Amino acid sequence: MIISLTGTPGTGKTAIASYLRDNGEQVIDLNRYIEDNGLKERFDRKRDTYNVDVSKLNASLKENVSKEGNVFLDGHLSHFLDCDIIIVIRCDPSILRERLRKRNYAPQKITENVQAEVLDVILCESIGSDAHVFEIDNTSCTVEQAVTMINDIISGNGGAYASGSIDWSEEMDKWC
Repeated sequence: MIISLTGTPGTGKTAIASYLRDNGEQVIDLNRYIEDNGLKERFDRKRDTYNVDVSKLNASLKENVSKEGNVFLDGHLSHFLDCDIIIVIRCDPSILRERLRKRNYAPQKITENVQAEVLDVILCESIGSDAHVFEIDNTSCTVEQAVTMINDIISGNGGAYASGSIDWSEEMDKWC
């Protein structure tokens, strides 16, 4: 099964993915995979990131990724790829802002990402896929607690994590 771990930067995807990897799960760090496989395209100065052709990335993964067991895709583009389950990792916008500040994100980039979280951008993009979509609130849980929620979802007990269960809309006036 291919499982997308996606979400706004700073929500905790990589910490969760590292824990899963350290505990024997197959995890693909999409940023590293894109770099290692020459899939970066033109640099977008305004957004301070490289563009990636998602179709090329998807084709490369299909060619190179084992179909055995669970495969976790770690990255904020993973919900655009062919997968069975999408798990959107979420975080309270105020906490997310602090996490991004600690990473020395530029103020404009912080605002862009916090607004994306408030507006459910990645969740909305995910809903358009053929995969089953879930979301977990990673604001104050430990990595182990987040992995327990992910395991619940994978084992078919994801009802409590159905898409649309997290709502930051009361934050709209603060951020948008």
